This record gives sequence, C-alpha cells and structure tokens, in this order.
Amino acid sequence: MKFENILIVCVGNICRSPTVELMFKQRWPNKHISSAGVGALVDKPMDATAMALAAEHNFDGTDHRGRQLTAAIAAMADLIIVMEKGHIAAVERIAPGSRGKVFLLGKWQQDLEIPDPYRQSREAFEHVYTLMENSTASWAKVLG
Repeated sequence: MKFENILIVCVGNICRSPTVELMFKQRWPNKHISSAGVGALVDKPMDATAMALAAEHNFDGTDHRGRQLTAAIAAMADLIIVMEKGHIAAVERIAPGSRGKVFLLGKWQQDLEIPDPYRQSREAFEHVYTLMENSTASWAKVLG
C-alpha cells in the first residue's frame, strides 16, 4: 500500500503532532502530511517551547494552528500516526472507519510511546524531540 496522505495525531495538536508533521514534511516532501488532535486546542499556535526547539532544527512552525480530529479528516488519511497507545482508541472512537490504519509513531521501535511534554521543562521537550526524531526516521523503511 502506498501511503500518500498521512495524518499525525496527539492530544492538543500544539506540541508533538505539529513537530512530527514538520519532520515528515521534510523527509517526505511529495506526500500530503497534516496533523490534528483528539482534544485539540483549536486555532492555538504551536507551544512556545516546541516551536523554539523546532526552529533550532530549522523547522518553521509559525503557521501551525491546532486542529480537532474529525471522522472526515481521518477518512482522508491513508495512514494515521499517533504518539501513545491510548490515542489509537481515541482516534477509533472519533473515526470508527479508521480502524486498521492507526499506528504508533514508535511502532518500529518496539511500540515506543512518545510522552507528552506539555507544560513540562525544556529538558522534557528535548527528550521528546529526540524520541520523535528517531521514531520518524524508523518509518523510512515503510514510507521510502
């Protein structure tokens, strides 16, 4: 299966999923990559620490705004990537038709879960950034 439309999901859609969206867009520029949250902070910009860390890695998240996951958004995706095991159930509750196309970002790293750094220290964000970077790279064998 060719995955051309990839959706990245976390909770608020202001820390993890927009960062991973930027990573995926850089690595796979010919694919349609977007993000959303199961409990999104709708229309909010990226978290300041997440945006600063992204900028330090030459990613620009200034145009990002939080977006709530809907069944319609999920239906457009060929692949939905989430941060934690609990997000799989949350996505499937919002979009029952998504069953079978929702996977952990850390799937290829022994089902690694990516913890939420929201309202935590800069060090927590840096740790999570490294986990996301490594997990994103691990998708290369599937996505090309």
